[in-house]
Amino acid sequence: MTKSVAEVAALFRAVADPPGNAGSTVYPGYPGYVIAEGRVRQMTWGFPLALRGKNGQPLKPKPVNNARTDKLDGGFWRPSFYARRCLIPVTGFCEAEGDKGAKTRTWFSLPHEELFAVAGIWRDTAEWGPAYSMVMTEACEHVAGVHDRMPAILPPDDWAEWLDSSPDAAGLLCRPYESEMAVERTQEPWVRRAS
Repeated sequence: MTKSVAEVAALFRAVADPPGNAGSTVYPGYPGYVIAEGRVRQMTWGFPLALRGKNGQPLKPKPVNNARTDKLDGGFWRPSFYARRCLIPVTGFCEAEGDKGAKTRTWFSLPHEELFAVAGIWRDTAEWGPAYSMVMTEACEHVAGVHDRMPAILPPDDWAEWLDSSPDAAGLLCRPYESEMAVERTQEPWVRRAS
């Protein structure tokens, strides 16, 4: 995300909450911005999944950052998909590409859009406060060589329908992106190693 909260608010005609500490690159378990309830809001990326150790002791929750379209009607995602859909503003997204242990970041963006929206769902959590998850669909031709899934990109004409329509109608919007995409392969490691 390379745009300011004010720029996001202007494009999405939303009221901007006070800016938070979301970074220009958003990682699971860290804050990012979404458009929910007519506002640009900072939320944690990923629904917390409670984990337990071998002796039953509670462990740090794991952020479940992506919701597959074929799982949206399941118990974990359904309440949010039915009642709390959001738009996730992004300037691009990346996937890991390459051999295990040597994966690099490949970035995808829309060549004629500096900022675009991805389908999302959100909920309040006891662990992290408001949290969101990105809706993933089958990969389009530009992403397929890198990953079999991609974020469900929503054209501006579909934003209101995603936010306000029935779950059945919203589900139909979650499809592979059909237009041109820019692909930037980098040598940047997918995982940064501690020095």
